[in-house]
Amino acid sequence: MDANLSSWGERVQASLAGLDVKSLGRVGVLLGGKSGEREISLMSGNGVLDALLSKGIDAHAFDTGLRCPTELAKEKFDRIFISLHGRFGEDGTIQGLLELLGLPYTGSGVLASALAIDKIATKQIWMSNGLSTPEYEELTATSDWNAVVQHLGLPLIVKPAHEGSSLGLTKVKSVEELPAAYKLAAGLDNKVVAETCIIGDELTCPLAGYGKSAEALPVIKIIPPQANYDFHNKYFSDETQYLCPTGVAPEVNAAVQELALAAYKALGCRTWGRADVMLDKKTGKPYLLEMNTSPGMTSHSLVPMAAKAVGVDYADLVLWLLSQTLLQREGAPS
Repeated sequence: MDANLSSWGERVQASLAGLDVKSLGRVGVLLGGKSGEREISLMSGNGVLDALLSKGIDAHAFDTGLRCPTELAKEKFDRIFISLHGRFGEDGTIQGLLELLGLPYTGSGVLASALAIDKIATKQIWMSNGLSTPEYEELTATSDWNAVVQHLGLPLIVKPAHEGSSLGLTKVKSVEELPAAYKLAAGLDNKVVAETCIIGDELTCPLAGYGKSAEALPVIKIIPPQANYDFHNKYFSDETQYLCPTGVAPEVNAAVQELALAAYKALGCRTWGRADVMLDKKTGKPYLLEMNTSPGMTSHSLVPMAAKAVGVDYADLVLWLLSQTLLQREGAPS
């Protein structure tokens, strides 16, 4: 894209103006899957499919929860748009299969996907790079609950290490609540993490590009009802408010973008992603929560909101993401 154009939105529009949609060939949209986020993936994938069809793309749905992924080879797709969320779609497994099949695909490669889905591995990488993220402990059935509280303080958050969309997440307000919170998370995952709960504004920052060309898109402030951004309030409630621009001080907004971009680069993400951030109301310091490498594309999703704020509508965003697979070549970074 032309670096002389001032905004990401302008560069996207310029790149799409010269795009031959026929060069994209036959496109498979992977959706559904087997994770706890299947319902959301179906919503995202069907939105993506409709957008691609509206652009004249020869696009077809492929539900990896109903069909064996090895059947992809029979479909003779030229490239893949991944609309899967969570395990078996956002964790490097499907990316590895697509690499073996020689199929270009949207989003991060095998390693970055595997790292970002694991909240503990993600934190270790961020901390080693000096990036702020809440203190944490991996929990087991034999953890000393009092010691955990002494280390992390109250309230604290307990969640599965490999789930998204707030599945299995509990905000723990007393040491007595820890065993039940652990049991809930452990029922979904064999790794459970507890982290210090940061009280303050909930923000998210979409990201696009790869390496030196990566950049942060507009930050969004999330105001859920009763300050509870759970599964329902993320995807189905019309009461959750989204502010873009956020209304926070410009220098704070810039600091969130800088932190999110550093987090994205540290994990080796490519094409797109979304960093979730908490802004400590006492100190004003932003803290990284997690990185999404296959963000939602539903009517309530956040990357489309940020793209719209810089002049890129939903269908153009989808087409641009797919067009980035044209840049993937043998030996390209994954």
